[in-house]
Amino acid sequence: MKIAFTTKGTEWDSKMDPRFGRTEFFVVYDEETKELSFVDNKDVENEAHGAGPKAAQKLSELKANVLITGNGPGGNAATVLQKLGTDCYIGAGNMSIKEAYDAFKSGSLQKF
Repeated sequence: MKIAFTTKGTEWDSKMDPRFGRTEFFVVYDEETKELSFVDNKDVENEAHGAGPKAAQKLSELKANVLITGNGPGGNAATVLQKLGTDCYIGAGNMSIKEAYDAFKSGSLQKF
């Protein structure tokens, strides 16, 4: 399973970014290979509209099964994620990536 995180950095101890569409990075953890990879999402900073759906499209390209974030995606992005079959969990805004992963595995994050 591939788990994507909205983050402010690219390491396990990086802080989560509570935003979805305008997150600085998506960090993806592949549970099968135990590999951590990242995608820079800063290209949406100058977008007036549509950052959420564009971010959802990036997650599709990354083949993420799960998204872990702080506040959750907006309506349009949530619709795209639902159509892609990507489960979204919220409530990790004040955590590190590792803490968010542990919270997800223990079932303490809220499904969006």
